Amino acid sequence: MTPAGPPADLPPTGPPAGRPLPGNRWDLLDGVLPDTPPAVSVVVVHYDQQAELDRTLRALARQDHPAGRTEVVVVDDGSPEPPRVPAGVRLLRQEDRGFRVAAARNAGAAAATGDVLVFLDADTAPEPGYLRALTRLPALAPDCLAVGRRRHADLAGAPADAPVERAGPERELPEPAWLADGYRRSRDLRDADDRSYRYVIGAVTACSRALFTAAGGFDEGFSAYGGEDWEWAYRAWLAGAVLAHVPEAVAWHDGPDWSGRDEASRAAKNAEALRLADLVPVPGSRPRGLPSGRVDVLVHPPAGEGVSAAQRFVSVDSVLAALPGAEPAPDHAGGDGDPRLDRVRLDVVLDRPLRATDPGAVAAAVERVGAEGQGELALLGPDGAPLLRVVARRARARERRWGRDDLFPRATARADGVEPLPGEPDLEAYLGGW
Repeated sequence: MTPAGPPADLPPTGPPAGRPLPGNRWDLLDGVLPDTPPAVSVVVVHYDQQAELDRTLRALARQDHPAGRTEVVVVDDGSPEPPRVPAGVRLLRQEDRGFRVAAARNAGAAAATGDVLVFLDADTAPEPGYLRALTRLPALAPDCLAVGRRRHADLAGAPADAPVERAGPERELPEPAWLADGYRRSRDLRDADDRSYRYVIGAVTACSRALFTAAGGFDEGFSAYGGEDWEWAYRAWLAGAVLAHVPEAVAWHDGPDWSGRDEASRAAKNAEALRLADLVPVPGSRPRGLPSGRVDVLVHPPAGEGVSAAQRFVSVDSVLAALPGAEPAPDHAGGDGDPRLDRVRLDVVLDRPLRATDPGAVAAAVERVGAEGQGELALLGPDGAPLLRVVARRARARERRWGRDDLFPRATARADGVEPLPGEPDLEAYLGGW
């Protein structure tokens, strides 16, 4: 008999090289350095910004990460004229079919040969220690998704070969307060949660090739400015990523942040938010009343030959009533192939027939798993056996990758507001409320 719950994963092919981390504890690697510098591939996306590209490529040539362990791949997003790149830098080009930075990053990653991928934009020039600082965590622990510190400066007119660590501070523009505040409150993402993808800035990120593959690469459906990095970061989080902000990895963006531009930029940011509302179904990002294009929570019915149709109905229906935006798990084979299910964050597994009498209790259990970074929370009935379990797919993905079950905490709680349903229920009374 197949146990109740999410579809079983295929067995892992073997753990990746490196160190598994519990929860989001990248701080366990403080002070630890790789035995040898990692092989790094820097993917630089460009469109019609030759002067900015020149500055960024010269800054990359000045890195203190070994040149023999550094590969630079420039991907041009269909500029009117091909960019000029120095010897030793690979150049790829794609057609101009809109703002296709997602497709460009995927093309660069596919062509890259390094174990650690670094994503930069042509107008974002790194300080000399950038690669060494940003790639340390992904090199030690392949689940790490590291984001550097993007500072802003008006670099127009500055010589391309001017050291950016001096030119940037001399021409500095304000950093976005919302981003600095987010890093401060989360202790540089040590306290990351399900919405911390918002602090991953695609122009200053690094991850292992293994994590990039596990997350599935960038969504090439993005063909307008903005959102592709956050959508990818959210999928990486669901795939078990450890998010880390590395403030000493500094790169200078030529120009202000969007929040420092004029009112006309708000429409572009709204368009980005609308795209993400359909793709990132976590509360706080998805629509409040309208349906989302993706499912956030799946409710799995109690299984077993002794479970009646009415018991299954009341069990699932009463839990769904407590969780706006949740949906019942597909009852047909291959349900996980449904594209609407590729962002599922939590599985609520009903271990036996039950009725949720207090919607707030079920909602609180779901919220607790996200807030506390748990792998699983079981609500126990009067006999001490689980009535339902809330299972985090992020935890399941990482633990499956490493062949372990101890990387996320598991907890139990009394099932207040949820009661067993041992016999055949009266459906008319349930539906009518008497």
